[in-house]
Amino acid sequence: MQVATEIPLPAPFPNGLRTAPSEEPWDFSLGPDPTSLKRQVNVDNSMTFERSGELQPPFADLAWACNKEASNDFRSDFFTKPTLPMLEAIINTSLGDGDMDEDKTTNSFQDYVAGLVGHEAALLVVSGTMGNQVALRSALGAPPHSILADHRGHIIILEGGGASSLFGAMIKQVVPSNGHHLTLADIKKHATVTTTVYDCPTRIISLENTLWGTVMPLAEIRAISHWARAQNPPIHMHLDGARLWEAVAAGACTLRDMGECFDSIQMCFTKGLGAPIGSIVTGTLPFIQRAKWSRKLLGGSTRSSGVIAAPARVAIDQVFLGGKLKAAQDKAARASRLWEQLGGKLALPTETNIIWVDLEASGLVPEVFYGMAAKFDVKIGAPIFGRIVFHYQISEAAFVRLCEFFRTVFRDSGKL
Repeated sequence: MQVATEIPLPAPFPNGLRTAPSEEPWDFSLGPDPTSLKRQVNVDNSMTFERSGELQPPFADLAWACNKEASNDFRSDFFTKPTLPMLEAIINTSLGDGDMDEDKTTNSFQDYVAGLVGHEAALLVVSGTMGNQVALRSALGAPPHSILADHRGHIIILEGGGASSLFGAMIKQVVPSNGHHLTLADIKKHATVTTTVYDCPTRIISLENTLWGTVMPLAEIRAISHWARAQNPPIHMHLDGARLWEAVAAGACTLRDMGECFDSIQMCFTKGLGAPIGSIVTGTLPFIQRAKWSRKLLGGSTRSSGVIAAPARVAIDQVFLGGKLKAAQDKAARASRLWEQLGGKLALPTETNIIWVDLEASGLVPEVFYGMAAKFDVKIGAPIFGRIVFHYQISEAAFVRLCEFFRTVFRDSGKL
């Protein structure tokens, strides 16, 4: 039931001037004209907004409404911008207290994602880093304990050494023997399953899929999971699935496949999907109950958590389930083939949405390469990475410029 009274909107924008209709034209750089929105307050204190008419220029051309800022940004897929439906979901969400489990949108969303992977429960967090650390803390008991992971893993090189400094866990960094992904043989060789007083037993195996854009074969994951669960005590299987959406879009697995193999999964809603904030951790109900304590230890929940959950739900439904990731992967595959046809070398195979170019092996000077990219209005990461990342907001025009940039840099370097 909704309160029928229409409530006038206050001025929520930076200049704070527009509080009533005026003859002055609205500055659309500040956001939508508040007088064009109708607001109703529901009995659960959520608010429903209705916009009168369709977006018109210049509002229709705003960068945040059309994702123009991300259209030529190949630095990473976390540069995707929230879409208009995601932002509209925020103003239509419930505003219950997430820390007290009172927000209907958040509770429904957590159940929804848990169901997608086949786990009992899920917990919303603000970032992938927080999600991984919450999961690791929740899976660890008392020391001594160690975590085994690929040496390139996010939890090792991009999370500030959290598991070691915060939880006293020793990290065993393993270099894959095949140069691509960890195998069961790698795990058996480096895991500590003995129980003498000299040992720091392996309590968690943390895998990442996708890892640097490459896919870990499902058969290998299943073999590792089967072995880990057969140990006494069983070794907890955690998946950093920040880009798990990409592995599924590539046809390498399903979300349920991963749910069957892992005891906990972290998934991100900003990388590739475009939500403004948020990740989630899934697992058993007792595990998620512990994760709530871990989340509190690592920074806590949010109050009106629906503003995170609502756009994340749109991101899953419209981008992931809407099939938009595969088109970006197809662009990456086409660009990767062109790179190799021109004589370029790859550091890793292109299996999803990320190309890793090997400039040294390709005979190209990094400073020249990145300098020329800027001339073609193509944003690529710093020279130390050699990484080109595709996402669904990359425009066709930017893709064409990238391909022409490839041709030009090889031609000007005397490689053609």
